[in-house]
Amino acid sequence: MRVSESAERLKERIKKAIEDEKITRAEMDAIIHIATEDGHIDAQEQALLNRLQQMIEDKTVKYVL
Repeated sequence: MRVSESAERLKERIKKAIEDEKITRAEMDAIIHIATEDGHIDAQEQALLNRLQQMIEDKTVKYVL
């Protein structure tokens, strides 16, 4: 299965948050915008969003205001 362009951009944004070990509200907003800009969240995007949410919940990535 081919990875969508938006899923690839989403992956890069999430990768940056993982490397920084934190994510800001602005970064989260940008991630949500990328995921929803085409009006559809595909399976790849959903998997990436789920993984990010899990990492925030287990504090691997800290959500900062």
